[in-house]
Amino acid sequence: MRQRHPLVLLSALLVLTLLSFLVSFSSGSADLGLGAVMSHLFAEEPGLQQQILFELRIPRSLAAFVTGALLALSGVLMQVLLRNPLADPYILGISGGAAVAALAAILLGAGAMWISNAAFAGALLSILIVFGLARGDAAWSSTRLLLTGVVVSAGWGALINILLTTSANNSVYSMLFWLMGDLSQSRVGWISAGILLGGLSLMLWQARALNVLARGELQAEALGVEVSSLTLQLYVCTSVLTACAVTIAGSIGFVGLVIPHMLRLLGARDHRLLIPAAVLLGGSFLMLADSLARSIVAPLQLPVGVVTAIIGVPVFLLILRHTRSSGRE
Repeated sequence: MRQRHPLVLLSALLVLTLLSFLVSFSSGSADLGLGAVMSHLFAEEPGLQQQILFELRIPRSLAAFVTGALLALSGVLMQVLLRNPLADPYILGISGGAAVAALAAILLGAGAMWISNAAFAGALLSILIVFGLARGDAAWSSTRLLLTGVVVSAGWGALINILLTTSANNSVYSMLFWLMGDLSQSRVGWISAGILLGGLSLMLWQARALNVLARGELQAEALGVEVSSLTLQLYVCTSVLTACAVTIAGSIGFVGLVIPHMLRLLGARDHRLLIPAAVLLGGSFLMLADSLARSIVAPLQLPVGVVTAIIGVPVFLLILRHTRSSGRE
């Protein structure tokens, strides 16, 4: 039974992913049910519903899946890197740097492509700042990295507040939507998909070493793991994954924090299983959250980050309660 469990979990997550795609394709202000989705997916005659499906909903669903997968994978790796169960992809200030650059681009009236490019550049700048300050002349440590990231994140937060308070009213609305996470204009290209597949492949290759590192640096070194090299790989990989996710959809919270804990409760503690499971569940979760964001107050749309927060807060509290109860037992 133990040997079949990983296959059972992955099979269930694959089914959930397929169902999430169908739900996402059929959700929105336009009436397009599951039956219509299935018929228009393979229809040859063009029409309004087929145009809605192929030009709006399928690209948005793919963007939601890739973004959720990037954040969930980054969350798994960040929790190993910092050995902190509360670590999430944004804890090192990457989203703050991206936000400052993106808000500045919005303030200047830049187009969507320039806003995305500015966000990615800001994220890379934040990565370099945190890495340079945390590395310094002292030895690398997860505590030093965490403290540096928190301080840098606070600095970016101050700059964000300055931009919001000094901007015109028509720009503030767009800025707030970006800060809360929005998929309405999001599209995924080959670069984003390649970053996800590259990060997934690299971390699956290092999955055994991650299992050891999660137990502590001293034990990992005793078992022959090159901790400094692996730590650097983790930092670069998590940073690039998070930067890519923020570039696609802005700051979407709770995906990278909740998904790894949910999977560990389901028994996925081995990173050879946890990593691919996080990709599938993270992508499915964000697609379903985006479906709700498009449907709750249709034809208006909520920022998807609001929905993930509404779902993520009670789920994480339940996880904490379950973990505490299991510990007592």
